[in-house]
This record gives sequence, C-alpha cells and structure tokens, in this order.
Amino acid sequence: MTATLADVVAALERRYPPRTAESWDRVGLAVGDPAAPVRRVLLAVDPVATVVDEAEEWDADLLVTHHPLLLRGVHSVAATTSKGALVHRLVRAGCGLYTAHTNADSAHGGVAEALADAIGLTATTPLVAADAPPLDKHVVMVPAADADRLVDALAAVGAGHVGAYERCAWTTTGEGTFTPLPGSTPAVGAVGTRETVAEARVEMVAPRHLRARVVAALRVAHPYEEPAFDVLELASLPGDTGLGRVGTLPAALRLRDFAVAVARAVPATAQGVRYAGDPDMPVRRVAVLGGSGDSLFDAVRAADVDAYVTADLRHHPASEQQEHALFAAAGGPPRPALVDLAHSASEWLWLPRAADALRADLAAAGTTVETRVSTRRTDPWTGHVPQTSPPEGTT
Repeated sequence: MTATLADVVAALERRYPPRTAESWDRVGLAVGDPAAPVRRVLLAVDPVATVVDEAEEWDADLLVTHHPLLLRGVHSVAATTSKGALVHRLVRAGCGLYTAHTNADSAHGGVAEALADAIGLTATTPLVAADAPPLDKHVVMVPAADADRLVDALAAVGAGHVGAYERCAWTTTGEGTFTPLPGSTPAVGAVGTRETVAEARVEMVAPRHLRARVVAALRVAHPYEEPAFDVLELASLPGDTGLGRVGTLPAALRLRDFAVAVARAVPATAQGVRYAGDPDMPVRRVAVLGGSGDSLFDAVRAADVDAYVTADLRHHPASEQQEHALFAAAGGPPRPALVDLAHSASEWLWLPRAADALRADLAAAGTTVETRVSTRRTDPWTGHVPQTSPPEGTT
C-alpha cells in the first residue's frame, strides 16, 4: 500500500510528539494535503532553496526538515519573499513540508541521542528532563463481583497502562453503604432502605487527556445508577526524555584528544570544532546538546560533567562560563570544558536514524516509502582561514 501524507505525519508524531516541543517552537505539517500519496521522503536540517532543488530533482512527495520554515507568525506566503517563494515551489511540485524541531531534539532516538551516540557516550540520561505526561488516578467503588468487568472496561479505553504493562489495577475490598432516595432506581436494594454491600475499591492510572473517555467508560460499565468515584491529579514527575543528554565515555581522554574524536564523529564544516579548557584535562563525563546550547549552562554545571558539547557558543556566555569554572574550581581543574560545533553538524547526525525509523514504522503499518537524507550543504559558512598568531601590529 502507498502511504498517505496523513500516514507519514502520524508515524512521525508517534516518534516526535508535537506536545513535547518548546512553547516558542512551530512544528508539524507546514505544506501539504493529508490525503496526498507519499512515496518518497527527503530529510534535511534546513528548509532552504538548495534542499527544495533536491526535493524537486528527486521527485520527493514530502520534505522533512529539522528547522522550521515559518518559525515566526506570518500573514502572507506570497512569492514576493524567499520563504513564500519556497512554499509556492513546494506546492507546485506536489511536495509537502513537515518540521520536527525541539520535539525531535528531546525524543528517544532524536537529535540529542544521535549526537551522544556518535561521540561514544553510554548510560545517557536527559540533561534537562521533560515532565512525564500528566496522569490521573481513577478510584472507583464497585460491587466486588463486578470489579474485573470494570477493570476490563477502563483498560479498553487506555487506563492501567504502566510502562511495558497493561491492565494494571489495585483492588481492595470493604463495605459500602447507602440509602436510595425517592426518585432513584437502585440496582441494589430498595428506596428508603439503608443498604450495606461488599464492594471493591479499584485504582487505575490513566493519561490526563483520556479523563473524559475513562469516566464515560466507568459510568457505562458500573452497575450503579450513581457510581462513587474519585479522579485524582498525580504530581508531575521527570520523564526519560528531554533536552540534551549526559553520559560517560568508555575511558577518559585528554580534552584535546576528545575534541579530535568529536571532530571525526560529526560532519565537517568550515567552522570546524573549537574547544575551551586545559588541553590536558581528563574528560570522562560529558553533556551534549544539538543546536544552540549556551542557554543551558546552569543545567550543565548542575550535571557535574567534565565537558559540554554543543553549538553556536557566543563569546560572552562562553567567557563567563569559563570564568565561573575557574572561580569554582578552588584549586582543581576548571570544569566543564566547552566543545563548540557548527549548528548543522550537531544536528545532522539525527537524519539517517530518522529516515530508517520512518521506513520501519510505515512498513510495520503495511505501507512503504523510500527515504533519502539530503546531500546538500546547508551550513551557512563557506570558508575558514586558520590563524596561528595575530598579525604583527594588532592587539
């Protein structure tokens, strides 16, 4: 079967849920008809003209990019601007455009994990953990004989799913008492007579967004006219996804050797790889973040790492971080050292695994697509002049 654009979007959003994107981000489908067939998908870091050229030449039906084309609000996509012109080209070519940005940064198998894996980190955890999806706990009092049927009904609509287990429930027994009032139609007992019934207390968790569905299923499955139940909002807990990753190298390396290893692991760019710190300091525990990373220095310091690998480090934040490390060292080596990559190099590594995952997910659903990772260079810098010392007469 040929996948539709809706099929492909659904597969992407299962891996990279849009709700996990940062609040300022704009992810998802930007161009395309969900009913359109998709046979070829091109993946790239940037939605720029040369990548659209490649999509047209390859006759791609969908372009998946990491960076959004329309990050800020617009009131027009007329072809009088460079971005509007790209939208028109994609529409004329019958090629959709989908963005997975910060939601792909934080996901399992996403940008951060790809960078961590490439430089050899093991036992990785998020640098800044995202909250796990919010949960409710549904607590229901039901006649003991009906408890299993109620658990089945709630499980059928998504309650009781915990990790790799389903239909998870806690049940205790006790006595329930009530007196039916005039106008009621009790399933047990008679109007005006106090009743005591052997009941079970059933507790099951469910994603908060399923609350209405779970309560509706509860009311249908429960034998009582007026079920007794509570819905409790559980505290948010850190999840196992989030921005960046922290992990450990198999063996310690000197900073200069670690920087060389990172340079070999990522795509070559005009910028190359820069580092800040004592070249001979040992590096074992490392934090990484694909894309611009100087906003997370507080989290990096809290992670107690030897080095931080990221991109787009600006002069003042990097200088202040090094001064902070020197001040805090108290006689020891200043930590963490900084390893600065080109932005696109820090994120490109995700594309091949995203392409493989998309093919596999669609194949499992009975549809097929062909995927390709763009070969076009989208890093904006085109040259680099090495310097060994300042020219004479300069300061």
